[in-house]
Amino acid sequence: MKDLRTIILAAGKGTRMKSATPKVLHKVRGVPVIQYVLNIAGSIGSQKTYVVLGHKSEAIQNYVGKDFEIVEQKKLLGTADAVRCVEGQLKSYKGDVVILCGDTPLLRKSTIKALIRKHKKTTAACTLLTAVLHDPTGYGRIIRDGSGNLVAIREDADAVGFERNIAEINVGVYVFKCQALLGALKAVKANEKKKEFYLTDVIELLVEEGNKIDSIETDDKTEGLGVNTRLDLAEAERILRKRVLTDLMLSGVTILDPETTYIDAEAKIGADTTIYPFTVIESDVRIGTGCSVGPFARIRPGCRIGNDVEIGNYTEVSRTKIGNKTIMKHFSFLGDASVGTSVNVGAGAVTANYDGENKNATRISDGAFIGSDAILVAPVKVGKKAVVGAGSVVPKGKTIPENSIAVGAPAKIISKGK
Repeated sequence: MKDLRTIILAAGKGTRMKSATPKVLHKVRGVPVIQYVLNIAGSIGSQKTYVVLGHKSEAIQNYVGKDFEIVEQKKLLGTADAVRCVEGQLKSYKGDVVILCGDTPLLRKSTIKALIRKHKKTTAACTLLTAVLHDPTGYGRIIRDGSGNLVAIREDADAVGFERNIAEINVGVYVFKCQALLGALKAVKANEKKKEFYLTDVIELLVEEGNKIDSIETDDKTEGLGVNTRLDLAEAERILRKRVLTDLMLSGVTILDPETTYIDAEAKIGADTTIYPFTVIESDVRIGTGCSVGPFARIRPGCRIGNDVEIGNYTEVSRTKIGNKTIMKHFSFLGDASVGTSVNVGAGAVTANYDGENKNATRISDGAFIGSDAILVAPVKVGKKAVVGAGSVVPKGKTIPENSIAVGAPAKIISKGK
């Protein structure tokens, strides 16, 4: 949208994470926290997105890359000051500005789009996201007048009397008319207790100038959770895992025990596939329809699994393509392999893909039979309908011709063309 820009606030030190890694680069469901917010900025059609970073935040800048404009907040003087750092880029801009926090991976794209739609339908100077919590401790309270109009946000540390009992809280997501925002920012004063400039003070200043403030309430109270500690990280992981599993089940995937199943947010799984307990499916994985995975299976990044494939218990697959109707029942490992259709991978079979320096590829063609406890020392090739006998070791560089049988350690061809 030509009349929409986004500011992502990610300048906080994140000291409570107690980590050398910036908090927004810690991963939830295999994805850095800030990536969820960057995805939202991309999905809402923002013409430009500014990411406000603190001093010495090179790691975040390197991750964000060149698709977003980096703005540095040299001194961490609060959220209002962080937005002021973008003032130079916005001074002649007449549209709307969305403000998001970089540590909120639970925000839904649909919620932000709904917030923008409501803002554009009204004359409000700001439309913000609220939620109602049973325990609002730690959150800014939404202050309304007798007519229900939103007139201020009171930070938790500054709330007194009845304000502390207010259950409606500020989620920290805003859509502002840009020029109204910039005007009010000039009047924001440093908080007496923390000596910081609060963006929430802008709301009361806009109301005093006669502006209307609007809001929508999210039904999902978890959306505003900020990741500030490892506890928050684990909670975000739990909530997003539940969302991912729910979406998959509603799309036709059977997950027998969601409590013990980990599936990354970016994994794609086809309908009528069944996932058994204690299975881990990581990022950049594609699994087709009608498959069976687990229990106790691990599908690592870069895997492409066809339709009607069986991957059983205590198995691991990494950077591997598996064709339709292939069976890998138990205790096996496939790494850096290309496996054709209707292949049998016996119990305990392994592709030994690492030689101490490089990861090497294994190619197993359609209809091949890999016996129990066979070891394929990559790189190797197994031809169509070839058989590798149980306990055999296929040495590095070996090719097993199609329709042949190889047995032994090292494996030798004992039959060809049958």
